[in-house]
Formats: sequence, C-alpha cells, structure tokens
Amino acid sequence: MNLDRNVRRIAVLGNHVPRRCGIATFTQDIARALRGARLSVDVVAMSDQEGYEYPPEVVFDIPQDDLAAYRSAAYRLNTAGYDLVNVQHEYGIYGGPAGSHLLTLLRELKMPIVPTLHTILQRPNPDQRAVLDEIIGLSQSIVVMSEKARSLLCSVHNVPAEKVVLIPHGIPDLPATEPETLKKEMGLEGKKVVLTFGLLSPDKGIEFAVEAMAKVPDATYLVVGQTHPHVRRHSGEAYRESLMAKATEFGVADRVKFIDRFVDDAELARLLKMCDVYVTPYLKEEQITSGTLAYTVGNGKAVVSTPYWHAQELLADDRGILVPMRDSSALADAIGELLTDDERRHTIEEKALAMGQEMRWPAVGKAYVNTFEQAFGANNTLLRELTKEALVDKGSLKLPNVQLTHLEVLTDHTGIFQHATYNIPNRREGWCIDDNARALLLTVQLMQSGNDDPRLPLFQNRYLSFCAHAMNHETGRFRNFMSYDHQWLETVGSEDSHGRSLWCLGTTARKAAKVGVRGMARELFEQGSDAVEEFTSPRAWAYACLGFVQMSEYDRVENMVDRLMDLYYACASDDWPWFEPIVAYANARLSQALILGGHSLGDTRAVNAGLRTLQWLSEIQNEGGVFSPIGNDGFYVRGGQKARFDQQPIEAAGHVSACLSAFEVTGDRKWKREAERAYGWFEGKNILGVPVGDAETGGCGDGLHKDGVSFNQGSESTISYLGALAELTGVVAPLNRGTLL
Repeated sequence: MNLDRNVRRIAVLGNHVPRRCGIATFTQDIARALRGARLSVDVVAMSDQEGYEYPPEVVFDIPQDDLAAYRSAAYRLNTAGYDLVNVQHEYGIYGGPAGSHLLTLLRELKMPIVPTLHTILQRPNPDQRAVLDEIIGLSQSIVVMSEKARSLLCSVHNVPAEKVVLIPHGIPDLPATEPETLKKEMGLEGKKVVLTFGLLSPDKGIEFAVEAMAKVPDATYLVVGQTHPHVRRHSGEAYRESLMAKATEFGVADRVKFIDRFVDDAELARLLKMCDVYVTPYLKEEQITSGTLAYTVGNGKAVVSTPYWHAQELLADDRGILVPMRDSSALADAIGELLTDDERRHTIEEKALAMGQEMRWPAVGKAYVNTFEQAFGANNTLLRELTKEALVDKGSLKLPNVQLTHLEVLTDHTGIFQHATYNIPNRREGWCIDDNARALLLTVQLMQSGNDDPRLPLFQNRYLSFCAHAMNHETGRFRNFMSYDHQWLETVGSEDSHGRSLWCLGTTARKAAKVGVRGMARELFEQGSDAVEEFTSPRAWAYACLGFVQMSEYDRVENMVDRLMDLYYACASDDWPWFEPIVAYANARLSQALILGGHSLGDTRAVNAGLRTLQWLSEIQNEGGVFSPIGNDGFYVRGGQKARFDQQPIEAAGHVSACLSAFEVTGDRKWKREAERAYGWFEGKNILGVPVGDAETGGCGDGLHKDGVSFNQGSESTISYLGALAELTGVVAPLNRGTLL
C-alpha cells in the first residue's frame, strides 16, 4: 500500500444553492476553490424541503429530518471512493436534537473527516456539547475561521490546539468597475451609500441602523436580502414590514431602500464595490463567523459594526469601527465620521485590504488542501502491518467463556441500544429491530445450550417485546429505528432489517424454551413473512431463507434459493464466483443461505454453489494466513482492489457461522478450521495483531481501522462477537449452528 498517496477526491457535505443561506453559498464557494486547487469535488447537500433543483456538482441530497437517509448517505459515500469528507457544521442544518442525526452518518464513514465549524458556543447546552464533542472525536482535523473560534474550541471542548486549523472565510474579488459607474447604474449617482447585506432576521439589529440614518444626512442606506426562510415560515414578512414602518416613522423612507431578493456572488461584489460604508449592527455577541463581513473587510471596504466576536477580530487594529449594540446614536456618529472624513476612511480601507490578501478563495482553497493532505497522511501513517509469521496461530485455539457484562450495559427496559460511545450506551441514537432481533436469537441459543445466567430470561422478554412493538400491522412490515423518546422514525424499515428479523424470529419460534416466547415469535414471523415476496435485496432474501429453513416453509425456501441462484448464474465466472459485481457486506450469509436452504430441499446444485462461493470468500479474505474480511472502506468491486479497512465484526461472525454450516452439511473438517481462523480475528489474529473482542466483558469494538480498533462497542459488534464465540465453542448444539446473526 502506498502510504504517501495524496488526496485526490473528496465530498463536501453542507447546504448548497439554490437553498438560500450563508452556508449554502459557502459550500458552493469552497467546492469551487477546491476544484481550482485541482481536487475532484462532489457535494452532498442538506435539504430542508423538497424541490431544490441542484446543479450537477451536487451528487445527491439528504432530507435533514430523515434519519434513514443519513445511513444511506454513509453507504453511498463509503462505496464511492472518496479520500476524505469535509463537513460544513452548523447545529441547525442537521436533524435531531442539536443536529445529532449527522452523527449517524459520520460514525459510519470509512475515510478521514475534516469539519468546518461555523458556530461554536461559549455555553452550549448538553445536547449541543455532546454532538460537537463526538464530531470532534470522529475528526482528524477541525477547521475554524477565527481566533475566537479556535480559543472556544480548545477551552470549552478541550480540543488539543494541534488538531485545530485556522483558515479564514474565503472572499471573492470585487469587480474592476469604478464605484460611481455602479452607483449610476442603480440611480444613486453622486450619493453616499451605506450597505447592509444578508438574510433578514430580528437578531440582525437593522432597526437601529434605520434609526441612525435619521442623523446621517445626504446618504442612502441599502438593505439587501430576503427574509430568512425560517423566519418567513414562522412570521412571514413581519420583521421587514416593521423596518419599513420605522423608516417612515423617522422620516427616512426615501433614503432607506429595501432590495428584497437573494443576490448571487457577482451582484454582491458589485454592491460592495459601490458602497462607501458597510454596516453590521448585529445583536448577538456569539457570532463567530460572518461571510458578508469577511467579504467586505477582505476587499478593503470601511465597516461600522457592533462588537460580535468575528467583528472584534476582523476590525481590530483600526480596520473598522466598533460601536455598542442597540445604540443608534453611536452608529450614526461612526457612519457620519467615515462618510465625511475621507482620510480616516481611506486609512481603514488600506489596513483592511492588506489583511484580505490571504482571504481570497484561491489561497483559502490551497490552505484547505494542505489541511486535507495532513489529515489524510496522519490517518495513513497510523497503519500498522505485522509479519505473516507473527499472525498465524501455531497452536490450538483457546476460547474464553461467554460473558454478558457489556450486553447488560447496553440493555434497558425497552431493549438493546444501537450504539455506544466507548463502552457507554449512546441513548441519543435509540434502538433498532436489527439489534434487538439479533440479541433475541442470542438469548435463545444460550438458554438452549444450558446457560443458566439469570439475566437471560429478562433480556429475552425485552428483546422480543421490542420486536413485537416494531411490527406495523397495517403494512405487515417491521419498523426499524426508534428514537430515545420512543418515537418510530419510519413506517417501514429496510428490506435487510425485515429479512434479518424473520430469520431471528423463525429460529426463536422453533428453538425457544418457553411456550409464550415461541408463540409470540411465530405470530410475528407469520405476520411479516408475506412481505418478502416483493423484496429486491439479495441479503434480505438470504436472511429470510434462513428463517424459512427453521420454520420448514420449504416453498418459500425454494423461492429464496432460486432467486439467489439466478443472481449467481447471471454474475459468476471462473475468476469471480459470486452473486454480484461487488463483494460488499454480510457476504457469507449469501453462501450460507444456499448451503442450508439447498440442504433442506435436497438441492445439490444450490449447496455446491454455496460451498463454491464460501470457498472463494475464504481465499480472498486470507491475508498471510489470518482472516482479513473485505473492509467497508470501499468494499471489493470486480476488477478493482479489495478494501482492507474498515473491517467489521459482523463479517467475521458471519464467516464463522457460514463455515460451521458447511462443516455440518459436508462433515469436512476444513470448514471447522476456517471457522476457527475467522473467529481468531476477534482475538487479535488479524492484520493489525490487536484484539477486537473483550473477553472480560463480552464487548467488542465496532471495527478494525487503519489506526487500530474502534473504541466504541455497539450492539451489532458485541452480539457478533458473542454469537461467534457461542457457535464455535459448541454452546449451541451442532444442528442449531449457523443461525446466529
């Protein structure tokens, strides 16, 4: 592997025009600047409504309140070959409390993450702090646009200074046209022009600037911009109308002009070039970034502003004039001084222009590329590779006892939480049927084997109860995601989650010890089984097939087997004996479904196809004698390179289970040895030589990355580890093997 490969292709996540807000414009501008620095750049847009007609550089969008769309976006980004993702972060543009939906996407990304933080609060509420803390932890570097932002990030969020990069807000060049020419075009020839630009909202304080104009004779005040969409949605044009009424009240309606439209960069540049004084009378000190202020100062225009954080920094050292907030008299005095004292105004303009040279978009683009290269390089230099001899197990495999400590930590009265931050349940992400169905099946198998842990019956009831609640009786489909406030986030879950639930419920209906548990599982299985007929996901077919095998529904087993065999015949070749042109996720389950489904039907062609594909999977996932599953960091596309990272516990567990199924069907001990090799991945017999599972608690890291094991121990990973251990140690009777996960 070439550890020195440069960043070539990135994705930028944020709002994008035609959505009308400052971050949308910034995302468009930074993407252009990065392309100018010779990066390939795609944009993923956040949408607050339907109907935006995005330009071609926006490859897809994410509805901000659709949690499932964030998961889908992570998959699309992971499989598209991006080297890095740049995230434009502002709490309000992502769904969930304090924008927490974004974390669902970021946790799944398999490439370096570099966010640009547009808001950092001095006193964040608990949700805001938790969200930004996790974003920081998931990121390789963090970009801020002011010294104040850097200081807050280090002091409030305890971020190491070396992780924070200061890159100023980019600015465009103003046109070469003379200001008087532009004034003439707008009917303002010979007049002094004061300008405020941006989306209107009550926190902009424009009413104080309107009042100030009554004390500034012979000047025209232009207020340019539409009402902020969120303000307009809740209160219409009440704020703009109040400003117009105030202009009439103070007798300046003829000198205060409202230009009610969203102007593009070109028109903004002409307005800035034309104005004599720019005013930002904002009312909130906490604003750490203002794009319009950066545009104005960087292009050498005189500014009067209230002392919000970004203004304090940009206008220091006599690069502008600061006045108290809510003080129209002070505003009037400062504006009047700059309009009448040419020498003072020119001095300010020269100092502002000198600072602006490093703020031009080409320079900002290059600074971002340097930051991306460092983040990418740091990520790669953490890669550790061990020699083949050190990784190959020379002796017998010693298996620990099954420990349920971490399973208990993840379980509450509702069910098992999806995610953990380190080994602490992440309540904000709630629950899902995927993990509760898996956990249900694990309890069934452990109890059937004779494990008398007193916690198991309680766990089993909670997991089954969650599955029952997940069934949407109107659609016959299982819902998947439930938020922490116990609200379902969808009317139907994914096909994969539905198929996986049928698998686990079918096995529970046949194998559980208690009559009530078996009866409820059977009812849920029967209610959900018809939906599979319309499914198109091969993995959903495979999961459902394993459930139908358990329930002896051979007509449906045959249907699923035939579908998988059709895929196999359409795609397989001598050098690519597989179902699809990509080896993606849950791979061994496709083979396992043919092995067990074909065996139950007496269909030797299906069994042989399952064994052939499983053998090939074993070969391509063997690196120096150790199991090295196809990573989620790009997967394995036919004709391409295998992704070595991010390796997932579910892949190792699935391979263990499928190989034990092959052993049971064929009696060939090579499959038992292959299952042991795959299980060894959890114990450190992997390409990094580090344990992924924790034998003392039963917890398991969420993946094997280039820089080591994920510190987070979520449910999917933990159940994968415990299930693989249970199957391999013979805790489950041989004929019941191959049914976990």
